[in-house]
Amino acid sequence: MERPDAILFDLDGTLIDPSDATLEEDWRASCQACCDGSFEVEQLLPHIHAVRMGFWTDAERAQRGRLDLDWARTTIVRDAFALAGIADDARAAAIGRDYFDRREAAMSLFPSSIETLTAIRAQEIRTALITNGSAAGQRAKVERFGLSSYFDCIVIEGEFGCGKPDERVFRHALQALGCAPERAWMIGDYYEADIETPHRLGMHTVWISPTMGAPEGAAVQPHRTIASIGELLAHTGDRWG
Repeated sequence: MERPDAILFDLDGTLIDPSDATLEEDWRASCQACCDGSFEVEQLLPHIHAVRMGFWTDAERAQRGRLDLDWARTTIVRDAFALAGIADDARAAAIGRDYFDRREAAMSLFPSSIETLTAIRAQEIRTALITNGSAAGQRAKVERFGLSSYFDCIVIEGEFGCGKPDERVFRHALQALGCAPERAWMIGDYYEADIETPHRLGMHTVWISPTMGAPEGAAVQPHRTIASIGELLAHTGDRWG
């Protein structure tokens, strides 16, 4: 395997574990914590699930939601309330805030994230972090987990003005690193955002997918699929080529 000149990393789901396994329970706990008796938690939860699925698959709403999670979560609960025949914007906001706090508390680095980044930096490979989301929210994660020193370039959607899969994001990072696309790798867990565009630009793409299979109808195949960030250097170690 040829040594890259630069490696670009996604953040959430790649280096940071968003604890999706507890997502549904966190929604339940937040609804229970904020319930005043005007609704049945178990009857509301299916509405929240349905609204969430529609919200995050709508490209326009998803983009706005990434940049303003308070608005996104309040909107999801408010719309779920509407389906249940409830009008209570204040309680919708309270549930959204409670849910945010629970998700923040559950978030952590994947066990091998720092070890992998340290090994790559030791080999003098240039690195960039490319993440969608708000400037304040994503920058806070970078600082919370002490990640800034591991990257030569950090591109955050809310700071840069657009996010993945827009090719301008990847071109900007490559230019900042002084690296040609064919000499760079892109590592990420979200196929549409992290794999399709860099693959088209000529980068070597590594998709993190526990299921180890490209999505049905995938336009391109990742060059490599791994189950977690800890496997990135499993077949290279300190040797390339």
